[in-house]
Amino acid sequence: MSEKVVKELDEVVIKFSGDSGDGMQLTGTQFSDTSALFGNDIATFPDYPAEIRAPQGTVGGVSGFQLHIGHKEIHTPGDYADVLIAMNPAALSANLKWVKSGGTIILDIDTFTEKNIKKAGCPPDPLKDQKFGDFQIIEAPISSLTQESLKDSGLDKKSMLRSKNMFALGMVYWIFNRPLDYTEGFFEKKFGKDPKTVDANKKVLRDGFNFANTIEALRSYRINPAKIEKGRYRNINGNVATAWGFLAAAEKSKLQLFIGSYPITPATDILQELAARKDLGVKSFQAEDEIAGICTAIGASFTGSLAITTTSGPGLALKSEAIGLAVITELPLVIVDVQRGGPSTGLPTKTEQSDLFQALYGRNGESPLVVVAASTPSNCFHYAYQSSKIALEHMTPVILLTDGFIANGTEPWRIPAMKDMDSITPIIAKANSKDYQPYRRDAEKLVREWAVPGTEGLEHRIGGLEKMDVTGNVSYVPENHAVMTDIRDNKIKKVANYIPEQEIYGDKDAEICVIGWGGTYGHLYTAVQELNEEGKKVALVHFNYIKPLPKNTKEVLAKFKKHLVCELNLGQFVNYLRMSFPEFEYSQYNKVQGLPFTVIEIKEEITKMMEG
Repeated sequence: MSEKVVKELDEVVIKFSGDSGDGMQLTGTQFSDTSALFGNDIATFPDYPAEIRAPQGTVGGVSGFQLHIGHKEIHTPGDYADVLIAMNPAALSANLKWVKSGGTIILDIDTFTEKNIKKAGCPPDPLKDQKFGDFQIIEAPISSLTQESLKDSGLDKKSMLRSKNMFALGMVYWIFNRPLDYTEGFFEKKFGKDPKTVDANKKVLRDGFNFANTIEALRSYRINPAKIEKGRYRNINGNVATAWGFLAAAEKSKLQLFIGSYPITPATDILQELAARKDLGVKSFQAEDEIAGICTAIGASFTGSLAITTTSGPGLALKSEAIGLAVITELPLVIVDVQRGGPSTGLPTKTEQSDLFQALYGRNGESPLVVVAASTPSNCFHYAYQSSKIALEHMTPVILLTDGFIANGTEPWRIPAMKDMDSITPIIAKANSKDYQPYRRDAEKLVREWAVPGTEGLEHRIGGLEKMDVTGNVSYVPENHAVMTDIRDNKIKKVANYIPEQEIYGDKDAEICVIGWGGTYGHLYTAVQELNEEGKKVALVHFNYIKPLPKNTKEVLAKFKKHLVCELNLGQFVNYLRMSFPEFEYSQYNKVQGLPFTVIEIKEEITKMMEG
């Protein structure tokens, strides 16, 4: 055999795709974790079918995991794949348009039976179709080779085929010079009580690696480690990062953490992650519905806990009345909305940014609160922490918006030291405070003190009826209602004094600025960065603090002649800006397909605007 020739690459995009039972999420996670440990920068995009049990072998049942690894800084999971691993015809049909021209497609050719091809809606002989002319097709008998590998294992055929994803993973490990030891260690940890399963998966992984080594059509590549800031890192997804941000905030504020939630895709993992942290003093309650979830959280807040409730768009609608209760009682509460495609049940496993108006205005009466949006999987930790800080120090509910894309996507996260985190100082009333009044306020922030029940001398009335200013007694006085409404509104406006000023990325002297918010950051930043490298003048203004907006927002917008607002909805943030700053003109680019932007389409839209 000739000596192995390895070509070096700066970056590569890989997509694992198959039926929902083929283990593509596990396969992709193992490859991404191994690459992160190797030192590559990385971003991932798991793509789940919306139906729990979609018909096997159909396009609707395809599950995918896309990852982008690089020697350079990575901000997106990539637009198009360099390598596609398709475990059946449906996976090929669903993903062919997302493979780069000249890319490599590895097929489990054993699954390309007449029945499976028909079920996937492919042409009778899909591999002879003209559209395959620009790809390198590797027809690998993955299923039959997996069975051959395990013929002496004592496993039945069904159990053998469960390991075929590891054969495919072994092939890709060879192609990209990845070590096998991390995944073998994973088998030992996960299946330690079942040595037969451990041995079977190890053997299949190695046999897939060796099989790739024997195929002369396959080339081997190396992506060297990225140059990243020194520190301790781990690969993390947005939901886990969000949960850990709350854990850190509870520790820093010296409060007990309570989460009251109802499971809902794609937010459930936050509840599960926190429910597993009893060792850190977390109290978790899986409620019978969304309303009970938030009401238990409000109760926990009333009794002095850092209280959290998590949901997605439909659940946020159900929680709206109780959010109003938190507003009028002026209790600290963080409501996490992991946005998904709507309306109604909509696209539960797909991403969207369509809940912004619901977060800003989706309550009865004048009901202001703080709205914050995370923008990457790893900074979900930071914005969960900051949302908690704002809630506790300003006695207000805070809605934290993430979305399905960053909630399920992963990237390396530099683990911070607790000593370096911002302080959190809850506004707690002291026992036997002289002449305590429940709605007497701090002059600077307009914040009332938090009176924990059972504290001597702090007895007071609380509830959903309007309060008399200072005393907190129930009041129907028209003038008092106007006073309290203004106070609650101004209290939220004053939060702008305690959040960072808005940054500008890219060319600060450009005429055009791209504007975004939340989880679109990676694609917008990459598009602007690439255009700057091509010599085109364009800047990015990306928002994480939505209500209130940063104090310098008007000054930042005034620096640019043209404003292009890009968001995954029909134009909610752009209309919010039009209401807030009507003196500027805004163009908009919107996408509502349950998918994130691609860098290519953003660059095309910016270029079109420049030429126009």
